[in-house]
Amino acid sequence: MLNKKYGNKLCEIMVKNNLDAMMIGPSVDLEFLMKYSPHPDERFQTLFFLSDKRYFYISPELTYEEIRDRLDNDVDIYKWGDHEGFIDAVVTAINRYKLVGKNIGVNNGISAINLIDIQEKINAKFINGHGILEMLRVIKDESEIEKLRKAAKLADEVMGETIDCICPGITERDIKKKIEELFMQKGADGLSFEPIIASGPNSSMPHYCEDSRVIQEKDIIILDLGCKYKGYCSDISRTVFVGGITDEEKKVYDIILRANKAGEETAKQGVKAEDVDKASRDIIQNEGYGQYFLNRTGHGIGISVHEAPYIRTGNKQILERGMAFSVEPGIYMQNKFGMRIEDIVVIGADGPEVINHFTKEIIVIR
Repeated sequence: MLNKKYGNKLCEIMVKNNLDAMMIGPSVDLEFLMKYSPHPDERFQTLFFLSDKRYFYISPELTYEEIRDRLDNDVDIYKWGDHEGFIDAVVTAINRYKLVGKNIGVNNGISAINLIDIQEKINAKFINGHGILEMLRVIKDESEIEKLRKAAKLADEVMGETIDCICPGITERDIKKKIEELFMQKGADGLSFEPIIASGPNSSMPHYCEDSRVIQEKDIIILDLGCKYKGYCSDISRTVFVGGITDEEKKVYDIILRANKAGEETAKQGVKAEDVDKASRDIIQNEGYGQYFLNRTGHGIGISVHEAPYIRTGNKQILERGMAFSVEPGIYMQNKFGMRIEDIVVIGADGPEVINHFTKEIIVIR
């Protein structure tokens, strides 16, 4: 069934943004509203949610039974088969609900090619609804925050146990496998994203995605990992040193640590998202490494590992109690090395709550 609390809130947001309907394809948005999201594939399906609280669903025959079980009996489901395509079902539904000529939001679960096909048949104004749907879940209640805390605790534990297993001769892939194994042993739902294990020269690439390199003496290793717990994500990054650390590496690590702490201390009710970014960025900039801070300082987290609020330059969104996001300054010098320190922060009534507790002291693996 549709979550009425969130449905009512979505209606309010849609009215404020002059939206008549929202198309919500398979995604975390759909999961949030229905506690269900089918595996995305090439077959079009979507929940149409109207600003007057009515809703209907377009479903392929293959998932009709599952959808029917999850919606009230009086909710219309427009079914289509592989032999006929989905367009006629969409046209019939839009005409019946008088959405021709209306403003219709579209989430990121709708593919561009399907939307193009719909636009050729339907006269309506289609609008990017991603940001609107993110506002639906940007403020977490206490039960959601408690799940984030639990997910963060699991990430802290796995970070420590993973570091204990690192030694020269194993591969980045070996470390990834260990992370997944540990999360499963500890009762996580699964990974919130594929871990990033960036060693040696690979550490200068913030979102390095390979995993074949063998760990060597004197390596710097960035470990970025997280899990899902009861649908809510964790995300933590630490940087460790194999066999030793140079004076330059100590200097850079200290700069990033100070930037991380400055961002976290700034994260309070009433400040702008860009103020948190600035607090971290100014420290790195003033030390002469500004050109190597390549990423935004942070991103929101919840049922998606990346969501609003985005902690970046130019984002004037006011931080409110219940918002949760990462603070993850880094320095990445091509053909040399990179480092990152990341925690999740929750905006509380009395200030920022850092929900990751794994040490940020320098760790040298002997």
